Amino acid sequence: MNEMKSNIVLPNNLPSETLPSEEEEPPSHSRRWPVWRDVPDHLWDDWRWQSQHAVRTVRQLAQLLSFSREELQVLTQLERDYKLAIPPYYLSLINPEDPNDPIRLQAVPSALELENRSGYELADPLDEDKDMPVPGLTHRYPDRVLLAITPVCTMYCRFCTRKRKTLVRGGWQAIQDADRQMIEYIRQHPEIRDVILSGGDPLTLPLARLRFFLDELKAIRHVDVIRIGTRVPVTLPQRLYDQELIELLASAEKVWIQTHFNHPREITPEAARVCKALLKAGMPVNNHTVLLKGVNDSLETMRQLMRALLRIKVRPYYLFHCDPVIGAGHFRTSIWKGLEIMEGLRGHISGLGIPTYVVDGPHGAGKIPLMPNYLVSVSDDAVILRNYEGMLIRYQAEDKPPTVRPTSTQGVSALLQGDRSALIPEGMERMRRRALIAQGRWQQSLFAEQEETPTAESQEHLAPTLARTSSRLRPRIRYANESPSSTTTEQALTTSRTRRRRSRANLTTPAEVVAS
Repeated sequence: MNEMKSNIVLPNNLPSETLPSEEEEPPSHSRRWPVWRDVPDHLWDDWRWQSQHAVRTVRQLAQLLSFSREELQVLTQLERDYKLAIPPYYLSLINPEDPNDPIRLQAVPSALELENRSGYELADPLDEDKDMPVPGLTHRYPDRVLLAITPVCTMYCRFCTRKRKTLVRGGWQAIQDADRQMIEYIRQHPEIRDVILSGGDPLTLPLARLRFFLDELKAIRHVDVIRIGTRVPVTLPQRLYDQELIELLASAEKVWIQTHFNHPREITPEAARVCKALLKAGMPVNNHTVLLKGVNDSLETMRQLMRALLRIKVRPYYLFHCDPVIGAGHFRTSIWKGLEIMEGLRGHISGLGIPTYVVDGPHGAGKIPLMPNYLVSVSDDAVILRNYEGMLIRYQAEDKPPTVRPTSTQGVSALLQGDRSALIPEGMERMRRRALIAQGRWQQSLFAEQEETPTAESQEHLAPTLARTSSRLRPRIRYANESPSSTTTEQALTTSRTRRRRSRANLTTPAEVVAS
C-alpha cells in the first residue's frame, strides 16, 4: 500500500464547497478534501487508486483528523483487533471539524468500541457459524442460504456484524475447495431458491472468482435469485465504473443488488451514477439500513434518507436494529426509537420508501419484523384499526350479519358494536382540506351558470343560497362560536367526554373538522 506523505496536513477550516450541503440530495458535485484536490480526475475515479490510497493505519488517520493522546493510544489498541480501511472518496464525506459526524462514526475507530456495559455483546450474535453445513455457507431459512465468500471490504464499518470474518488478514484470491463445496451443497438441495453472496464484500473479489460463483449459480435451475450484499456503491462507487464488472453481474440474469446506505450524505453523484448503471443493466437495487445511534436515529434523518433513496430508484428494504456484536454497543438504540421512526414514516412518505424494521434474533432466530400497533381492538364482527393520523376506524372484514348484542356504550366499545364507524381526532389537516374542498365545489356549482364573473347584483342575489350552503356544511366543520352538540354526524365521531369538556370550556379555538 502507498503510504501517505508525513508532510500532508489537512487545513483546520475546509472551504464550504468541500462540506456537505443539506439542501442537496444527492449533491451536484463531487467532494474531496484539500489533501486530494490536485489528484487528476482520472485517478480519483479509478477504484485501484482509491484502494491503494485508502487510510489503513491510525498513524495515517492522525494526519487527517484530530485526536487526543489518550484517544490515539486506544485506537492503536483497536487497530490490532479490527482492520481499518477508508478510501479517500468516503473519507471526504466526513466533516473533519465535527467529532460526531455521522459518516465519521461509521468509519473511524472510537474508544467506545472497548466498552461492553451490558455484557451482551457477542462475536457471532446471529449464530451464523452454528448453521453452517459446509464452511462459509449459512443455511437458516428453508429456501435461502448465505455464502460468506471473502473477508475483504472496501471500508470496514465499525458496527459490522461479521467482524469475526473480516479479522482474517489478506483475501481469498483463487477459487477454493470450500467454494466448490458451497456450490455443490446448493446443487444438492433443490429447496434453495435464493442465494445471498456476502462476506466481506463480494465486489472486492477478482473478476475470475466472482464469475465462478455467478456462472455456477446461474446454471442451477432451482436457484431463482442471486443477491449480492455490497457497500461498494456507498463506500467505493468507482469500482462499479468498470463496465466489465457491470456486464459480469448482468450476465448471471438472476442478480439483485442489496446495498447499504445509512445516511443521506452518502447518496452522492457517484453513488447515484452506479445505482443507475446497475438498474440500466437489469438488476434491481434494494437497500439495507442499520439503525445507528448518532448516525440516523432521528425521524428527520431517516425521512431524508428514504426520500433520497427513492430519487435514485433504490428501494428501501430493511431497517435493521443494530446487532449486539462486540464493539458496537454504543451504536445500539432502544426498540422504541425504531418504532418511533417507523411511526413517522408510515403515511408521511410513499409506501415505496418504507423499509421493514427488523430485529435479527439471537440463537439464529432470523429476522423478526416489528412495527407500531395498528390493531387496536377486535370482536367477532369487526376490528378497530388505527391509521397514521390517529383515526380509529371500524373495519368489518367478513360479509355477514352482526352477532354482537347492542349495549349502551361509548368510545372504542361503540365502534366494535357498530354504533359508530370512526373516531376522528380534532384538528386533522386532511379533514380541514376535505371541508374546504366540499365548500369550494358548492360555490363552483352555484356560479357555474354564470358565464362571466358574478356582478355585485348577482352576488347579492346568491347570498341567501350561499348562507344555506354554509349551514349544510356545518356538520363537517365546527367553528369556535358553535355549540358542540347539534349534529348526528358530530355525535357519531366525537366522544361525549370531549363534547362536555368543550361545553364547559366554551372553547374559542379555530374551526375544527370532525367528519368527512
